[in-house]
Amino acid sequence: MISFETTPDRYNHWKLSFDGPVATLALDIAEDKGIAPGYKLKLNSYDLGVDIELHDAANRIRFEHPEVKSVVVTSGKSRMFCSGANIYMLGLSTHAWKVNFCKFTNETRNGLEDSSTHSGLKFLAALNGTTAGGGYELALACDEIAMIDDRSSTVSLPEVPLLGVLPGTGGLTRIVDKRKVRRDLADVFCTTAEGVRADRAKEWKLVDHAAKPQQFNEFVKNRALELAKQSDRPGGDGIALTPLVQKLVSLKINKEERTAEVVIQGPTKEQIQLQRNAYWYPLQLARELDEAILNLRHNHLDVGLWIFKTKGDIQNVLDLDLLLQNHTTDWFVRETIGYLRRTFARLDVSSRSMFAVVEPGSCFAGTLAELLYAADRIYMLDAEPEGEMRGPSIALSPLNFGTYPMVNGESRISAHYCGEVPELEGNRLFDTKTAKQLGLITSAPDDIDWEDEVRIAIEERVALSPDALTGMEASLRFPGRENMLTRIFGRLSTWQNWIFIRPNAVGEHGALKVYGTGSKAKFNWERV
Repeated sequence: MISFETTPDRYNHWKLSFDGPVATLALDIAEDKGIAPGYKLKLNSYDLGVDIELHDAANRIRFEHPEVKSVVVTSGKSRMFCSGANIYMLGLSTHAWKVNFCKFTNETRNGLEDSSTHSGLKFLAALNGTTAGGGYELALACDEIAMIDDRSSTVSLPEVPLLGVLPGTGGLTRIVDKRKVRRDLADVFCTTAEGVRADRAKEWKLVDHAAKPQQFNEFVKNRALELAKQSDRPGGDGIALTPLVQKLVSLKINKEERTAEVVIQGPTKEQIQLQRNAYWYPLQLARELDEAILNLRHNHLDVGLWIFKTKGDIQNVLDLDLLLQNHTTDWFVRETIGYLRRTFARLDVSSRSMFAVVEPGSCFAGTLAELLYAADRIYMLDAEPEGEMRGPSIALSPLNFGTYPMVNGESRISAHYCGEVPELEGNRLFDTKTAKQLGLITSAPDDIDWEDEVRIAIEERVALSPDALTGMEASLRFPGRENMLTRIFGRLSTWQNWIFIRPNAVGEHGALKVYGTGSKAKFNWERV
């Protein structure tokens, strides 16, 4: 079982330090501390365990150190920043492991950009040595890149010429979409295994700054302080991310049916108040839901359908959303919303089917209604009230209209309606009939047909081809405009599910398999 929980005192690969408004994340990878057996993490190469620590470190900077305004990402080793994902790890990994590894590293890097855009936390990559593959992709996720000009260090994306694969964490997309590297120069760069040195890298816009070894450290320090001036993070006391205790999100996995029931407990009246600790409801929710998603993705590969349910008072959720809305300038609230935004975004790019089930006692409203519109289908019981038992309701709040965008920048409610959103009254409780009339839900069986209809829908879904469903869902979830991140994830799916299973990459004589053996890869030369 892979765990995504760690703490700085358990880090094997990152050293985190602070100096006023600047934090430094130094990559100093322990060769013998890979997350799986069979390889050594030489040349500051990384595996999933390295990125689990990076994900944790970024969150600790966000929440525990509001005084930090810029982060320097550099290497603790001389003459080597990072050689990228460990090739031997990739050669030994199953296809599913490679897919989940690349997706998680993408999300971690996207998270750096998200913090820069929404939270005022700026990142400077300080390339103090050779930088290749995923190492350069990490640098590309930063706001600026400074490179040492020692006449030997290079930057490169060598996957095509060396490994017969492609950069898996957004490298190709970011150099043209984000850094605006000219297409012909990008073509030369991505087919040159040895990479380019600092002078040419700066000329081609692959890096922003170059400095001689004697001036490099001082330049990085001064540049980080300049970036810090662009930040509006306030300083003050941070919020300790204490060890996670599961209280709000429960998982019930049915291995035979290949389903997971994810039940989220709504907030109580006491939890609506702004509490500056890790147990405040929305932060606790973000952390627990994040852990649940990653657990299901990595440790339960054949569980193909996630079923979302909620329990609680729907008005409490709307009241909590009002609190969040009224405190968006508070740094802690802003960071909490950011954590929720990044966590919900994991759902959109998860290769799993998702259903939402709305029953009496559900509290799908506002922030929790994001789960409804992350789902591929929504089933809502059409039941007549009995005594004090009311039928189910759902509700939207202003936060559903842009506070938690998908990776394409659109709200989930907009994606639900393919951009043609009808007039929807905020903070209104919609009963089943009204929700069906407005197109807010997929199906509304009555209490006679409810159990059978939901059961049959689940059975039918899990009987379909997982490969076909992954392709179908990825196509349907992102209607409308594309952006850099949708292209990264769309291309990632194509690359991994084609190139990473082709003999040219992973066959007996494929480039990934023979790398480091002295043998030359044998390719099928057909371009089909």
